[in-house]
Amino acid sequence: MAARVTFRPERPEDGPVVEALVDAAFGPGRYAKAAERLREGNHPLLQLSPIAWSGDEAVGCVRLWPIAIGQAPGLLLGPIAVANTWRKRGVGEDLVGWACEAAQRAGQAVVLLVGDEAYFGRFGFLAAPARRTIMPGPVDRGRVLARFLRADSAGVLDGPVSGGNIRAAAHLPPA
Repeated sequence: MAARVTFRPERPEDGPVVEALVDAAFGPGRYAKAAERLREGNHPLLQLSPIAWSGDEAVGCVRLWPIAIGQAPGLLLGPIAVANTWRKRGVGEDLVGWACEAAQRAGQAVVLLVGDEAYFGRFGFLAAPARRTIMPGPVDRGRVLARFLRADSAGVLDGPVSGGNIRAAAHLPPA
């Protein structure tokens, strides 16, 4: 893990801090992305969404969102945001690892994201299994990546992806 950084799940009162990190990292262009369609009207699963802290300063964050892939529940990872002064120090890697491990402990089946396989492949994300998923809006299908968290989850990636699937979070403990 990155030196001098601690991780904890996001809390409801952390919303403004997370939004500030994401805005600084992506600017207003983030709202044009296909993955943003899955976040609109949706709520992140805070207990699975870590924030990286250096003392009392939030230096990174990532969120997991409930989605449906066809009829199967899943999670969408993103956006990942790391403060400029903390980039290239392993914070983003630790955030992704923390979120995926928390999702796996919670019994989730699959995490989907839109990103580069060259980067996310080291975390077990692959493009090939995600090719049968249909994202909302225009997206490079080769950038739709999936990580299976359970041995029985390989068949869930078939169909349109939609946001706000409450079944994905039904068995999670309260935040």
